[in-house]
Amino acid sequence: MDIDMKELEAFVAVVDQGSFSRAAKTLYLTQPTVSTHVAVLERKLGIKLLVRTTKEVYPSDGGKLLYGYAKEILQLRESAVQALHAFSHEMQGSVAIAASTIPGQYFLPKLIQGFRADYPDVSFSLQLLDSTEVASQVAARKVEIGFTGTVINLPKCVYQPFAEDRLVVITPNTSKYRVYQSTGFPTWQLTKESFISRELGSGTRLETESFLREMGVDVNGIRIAVEVRSTESIKQMVSEGLGIAVISQSACEDYCKFKKLLAFNFDSVKLRRKLYLVRHKNSILSPIAQAFYDYATGFYSKGRGFCQ
Repeated sequence: MDIDMKELEAFVAVVDQGSFSRAAKTLYLTQPTVSTHVAVLERKLGIKLLVRTTKEVYPSDGGKLLYGYAKEILQLRESAVQALHAFSHEMQGSVAIAASTIPGQYFLPKLIQGFRADYPDVSFSLQLLDSTEVASQVAARKVEIGFTGTVINLPKCVYQPFAEDRLVVITPNTSKYRVYQSTGFPTWQLTKESFISRELGSGTRLETESFLREMGVDVNGIRIAVEVRSTESIKQMVSEGLGIAVISQSACEDYCKFKKLLAFNFDSVKLRRKLYLVRHKNSILSPIAQAFYDYATGFYSKGRGFCQ
């Protein structure tokens, strides 16, 4: 049975006011409209709710029973509206998010810092995972928002680009590789090198393989010496001469600054990828999560740290 809130409001107002005309005034409705709402409610329930006399209107026994429940329902609705209003306007609470390594370590800090400057009472619960695991967390509704370095095809996930990330080939800072600083790193050399690689499921790993194919490199011919889950471990291993790697330019800037690594772009292909916000396609974000999602969508496109 479908009972409309307007019907309950009209019934309660008539009981409270003892009059259809006074109830109409409190609800800013016409008297015929209030009468119609009550009549429809009585017809749906199959019981007379109000006793009408020439001098007064009062609830029947069935009306008295409904009145108590109706008051609770209307009060609960009002309490819910007030709570959500306070929640959305005061912006207090915590947002559960998951992020893969690159967005989590090199893009999220600026995002969270900027958002909390406007909403200091909002906190974040952050998990650092690989892109596949992030998408799985979102699909299972264990977090509200995810950040990934690639699109993982899960039917429950919706992706929105929020930034771009440039990938570079990093090598040890040795004479062998310094000769390429003037000529550029040759594509054919990639198949001669040992690679330090992110693990399967990593967005960087998936995008690296895609770009290598675009450059005409057979990824099955790439020699992977070590697989790791940490970009920091990759940088350390490459700097010590264990191999070369493809990682985010944002991630290697510190090592390049102190001349522990060399970074190379390729003219033949732009090693550029998008970073994505991820949300569940059937879930409504909480007010603070929605505010952060909207903030993240526009943050880097406005030039605040956007990777060119």
